[in-house]
Amino acid sequence: MEDRVAPLLLDWYARHARDLPWRTPPGIGERPDPYRVWLSEVMLQQTTTAAVAPYFAKFTLRWPTVEALAAADEADIMAEWAGLGYYSRARNLVKAARAVAERGGFPDTERELRELPGLGAYTAAAVAAIAFDRRAVVVDANVERVVARLFAIEDPLPGARKAIREATDAITPAERAGDFAQGMMDLGATICTARDARCLLCPLSALCRGRAEGDPLRLPVKPAKKAKPRRSGTAFWIERDGAVWLVRRAGRGMLGGMRALPDDGWSARRDGEDDPPVAGAWKAGGVVRHGFTHFDLELGVAIHAGDGVPTGEGEWWPVGQLEEAGLPTLFARAAQLVLAMREGV
Repeated sequence: MEDRVAPLLLDWYARHARDLPWRTPPGIGERPDPYRVWLSEVMLQQTTTAAVAPYFAKFTLRWPTVEALAAADEADIMAEWAGLGYYSRARNLVKAARAVAERGGFPDTERELRELPGLGAYTAAAVAAIAFDRRAVVVDANVERVVARLFAIEDPLPGARKAIREATDAITPAERAGDFAQGMMDLGATICTARDARCLLCPLSALCRGRAEGDPLRLPVKPAKKAKPRRSGTAFWIERDGAVWLVRRAGRGMLGGMRALPDDGWSARRDGEDDPPVAGAWKAGGVVRHGFTHFDLELGVAIHAGDGVPTGEGEWWPVGQLEEAGLPTLFARAAQLVLAMREGV
């Protein structure tokens, strides 16, 4: 069965490949720009294609080459990244761009790509295969689902991942590995989805053991979800003369390096201390609820009603230009609460 998968999938991909802004269509004989492949793969980690597309367009318009990105101010890159989440990816993006610029271009092997900051096994394999057509075993969530169903791999995740990788290795061709990887991704995104298995449209349906056993949707087997802990904290809105006080979060840790409203020290491990940065009167400005990977946060917003001046490092940012500050989604929503309250919305 293994040697029949690639020809069927590549033929399907040639006719049904998704039109994506970072992709070179199959069959035109050109390799894609490794910068665009790498940037898209970093952005797509745990984020949807629809969410990434506008960010990708903005990034490549502002920084069209890896050299341009390497020369950019990190604060500008972090601001443009705001809303994509997982901000450590943006910090590693800067480091990797500078490493690539310093060496004069992207390495073209999986091993060398792994040496760049922030490139794990998946990203290195994807760039090697898609940008340089190296044979590499590329397994994202879509490929994982397709392969688990195709081979009827019954072990629950994450333990099944070793068997899934081995099965993917067995069907990955020596040539056109990049098209094969993208075809598998497209098949999982459009045909063999998490909520549906459109077997009548699938080019691999005749080979699929999951379908033959009657219920491909049960695969891959997922572990029971654990309840996430709940944390609480407070963000503080301090405004003077049409400007709001913003701080820069520590470079490491949650939302590291981002501009934000000052807060009371909440984290994944503990609640905030509700200790305001300025003495005086405060009034409630609403509550923002936000889900992180490992915990849920309930963030109260407190609005300063006194005349105190904050201490420590920070900057006064014009309220009318707050969208340009690049606040993470959590703090952008907190700011929206305050502005909506002021406008009576």
